Amino acid sequence: MSSVVDLKQTFAVTTAEGQENSVPYNPEAEQLLLGTLLYNNAPFEKTSEFLKPDHFVNPVHQQIYTAIQRYVERGHVADPITLKGYFTQHPDAEQISSYLVSLATNAHQIIDVEHYGRIIYDLSLRRQLIALGSEVVVEARRIDTEKTTDEQITDIEQKLFYLATQQDSQRAALPFKAALTEAINTAKKAFQSDRKIVGVTSGLKSVDDYLGGFHNSDLVILAGRPSMGKTALATTIAFNSAKAHLEKRVEGAGVLFFSLEMSAEQLATRLLAAESQVSSEKIRRGELTSASFERFIEVSRELENMNLFIDDTPALSVSSLRSRARRLKRQHNIGFIIIDYLQLLTTGRHGGDNRVNEISEISRSLKAIAKELSVPIIALSQLSRAVEQRDDKRPQLSDLRESGSIEQDADVVLFVYREEYYLARKEPNIEDVKKYNEWTDRLQKVASTAEVIIGKQRHGPVGTVRLHFDGRFTRFSNLDQTYQEVY
Repeated sequence: MSSVVDLKQTFAVTTAEGQENSVPYNPEAEQLLLGTLLYNNAPFEKTSEFLKPDHFVNPVHQQIYTAIQRYVERGHVADPITLKGYFTQHPDAEQISSYLVSLATNAHQIIDVEHYGRIIYDLSLRRQLIALGSEVVVEARRIDTEKTTDEQITDIEQKLFYLATQQDSQRAALPFKAALTEAINTAKKAFQSDRKIVGVTSGLKSVDDYLGGFHNSDLVILAGRPSMGKTALATTIAFNSAKAHLEKRVEGAGVLFFSLEMSAEQLATRLLAAESQVSSEKIRRGELTSASFERFIEVSRELENMNLFIDDTPALSVSSLRSRARRLKRQHNIGFIIIDYLQLLTTGRHGGDNRVNEISEISRSLKAIAKELSVPIIALSQLSRAVEQRDDKRPQLSDLRESGSIEQDADVVLFVYREEYYLARKEPNIEDVKKYNEWTDRLQKVASTAEVIIGKQRHGPVGTVRLHFDGRFTRFSNLDQTYQEVY
């Protein structure tokens, strides 16, 4: 047996008696990797991005790897001679100095440093899984804890997801060549698409033409005053995207819909009503003909396999939302998240923070989630009452309620505006014939239409697109082109 392995006993891992091999540990891999790096520092760059000192089990190995890391990062040579000074103040300085020489001397064979680094890294993850499992058992047995069972489960999910994505989170900076390749692939996808969509489709041609679809990692704010149709537009987009995914079209994506205001049943009823063109009001009241009910059931069978998930948990915290989104992303590869609506989310903390700061924190967190999961997120948002005080009710960025950093964090800001809603409430006196006729003409012109105002877009221009809105089925659709031209 070599002197390196013998010296392992001097710096043995502290464990319970007879339990030295109870955790996944490969001392020879740690020794060979450190010895190779002490002999030649050049391969360090192959492990520095993913292998950290705490991935080693042996405490002395952790200290040696830390010393190598510091010396190399400063542009100095890290070998047994230079590191001897580093460990001068260590209680076992003499033994460590001999150990360093032994490690380097025994690194005579050529090894794949990155491969050995991956072995050490993988064993570290396994030990963390074992530790997490033990923690779960201990916490589950405690009945006097301040955390509820749901909160414990959420914490565990977050830790598991962290382990699952730890390597991705340590991703190195991309060389410009690699970034260019990604940009070209994105452009190629848009070029080859019949509809020139690079992201997830809204199913609404004029919106997709303007935005090119919803892009991964983007936070999209969809805002409007009450009764403008925010939820209706969000459900239309969710439905169109999930349906395109069901039909295996590249622009489709599985959807996770957080409905903090409506129940899952209400949302499903609205979607079915829109697709079957059976009034949701009649569905609720049971005023259906046999033919309408059959159509309702037939559509439900066609759509039951859609990759659309609805979470209707009220007063959801942003941390719980993140945990649930991670889980669905991992289990079902969800590619689109919609939240109805942002102001109903909480930070999970009580008191001490004003609402503007809380909303700002939530918007920053949603942007971080979109980037982490690489999916577009649409978050609905309320607008302030300042809109109602103006003659022109069209919303603008300054109208975002409790805006804080919403405008700054968002990649795209969309506003829903229906002139018909306001105009119908301004009926002039019928005796003023001229004014009444002008009002009637204008009302007919804007009837069943809506404007989607693109107030901000990082990827392209701002502007306005017009859509058809059917109030009976709370459904948005493409507006006939001839109508657009007349408008």
